[in-house]
Amino acid sequence: MRVGEGKVFVVQGPTASGKTSLAISLAKSLGTEIISADSRQFYREMTIGTAKPTADELRQVKHHFVHSHSIQTEVTASQYAKEAKPILDALLSKNGSAVIVGGSGMFIDALTFGLDEIPHDKLTQLKYTDLFEKVGLEVLQEQLKNLDPVYYDRVDLHNPVRLIRALEVIELTGKPYSELRKGSVKHTYHMARFGIEWKRDDLYRRIDSRVDQMLKEGLLDEAKLLFPQRNLKSLNTVGYRELFSYWEHEYSYEIALEKIKQHTRNYAKRQLTWLKRYDDLVKLDPYLEISLENQVFAALI
Repeated sequence: MRVGEGKVFVVQGPTASGKTSLAISLAKSLGTEIISADSRQFYREMTIGTAKPTADELRQVKHHFVHSHSIQTEVTASQYAKEAKPILDALLSKNGSAVIVGGSGMFIDALTFGLDEIPHDKLTQLKYTDLFEKVGLEVLQEQLKNLDPVYYDRVDLHNPVRLIRALEVIELTGKPYSELRKGSVKHTYHMARFGIEWKRDDLYRRIDSRVDQMLKEGLLDEAKLLFPQRNLKSLNTVGYRELFSYWEHEYSYEIALEKIKQHTRNYAKRQLTWLKRYDDLVKLDPYLEISLENQVFAALI
């Protein structure tokens, strides 16, 4: 049996940590394909600002769920799991292994563990939607902080859809949303989970450098094309919403760029917090002479 036979290799963690390169190396060595679990790389219209794999990287290994959907229809974790599970099962059957890579922990969990049914009530949702429209984000943030501090530390606090959903569920169930979202294991996969552990300052420098590179590659022009559709849920995304606010004269271009970097760093913090829930996470050291790929295979032996 080959090393890794029958396993699902999961590469996850903060943005700009080097997940894509590692995933491609693993997939090539294993003779398999990659399933992306980045909730914004699905969308065809968003390329530069979502740090999608380059054309050359996409040629090296087949990727699923990159350029796969339109921004007109938001892809939920539940929908992703339903669409991705048959692909994952087929890869395991055909190639003996598969690689999942991305920073969207909720989507990875939905695919590999399954999702519990969490209740929904339109009237309760509308109540919090109306509250948001009348008084803004801060009240929602404060309520969530008081009712579910665990989810408050993980959620994108600038995303009203997620705040409203959390408060809706808390009111309906009387339980923290973070507790309900853990779910119960419904799928049984043999998994090997890896994260690349950078020193915090180095990770932040990588993030800032990536934002600068995105701007050189044309993020401004890409966001400008999407500006007329800025109210779509899928476009409520770091790197785009700050530029949209700039064009709406909320703040200067310089402040918009700094906010992109700041909000990306905040997002990375939440991704790191999410990783703490996994007992099976193997931390890879990017400072060692041994390659990350070799560290992965060494951990399996």
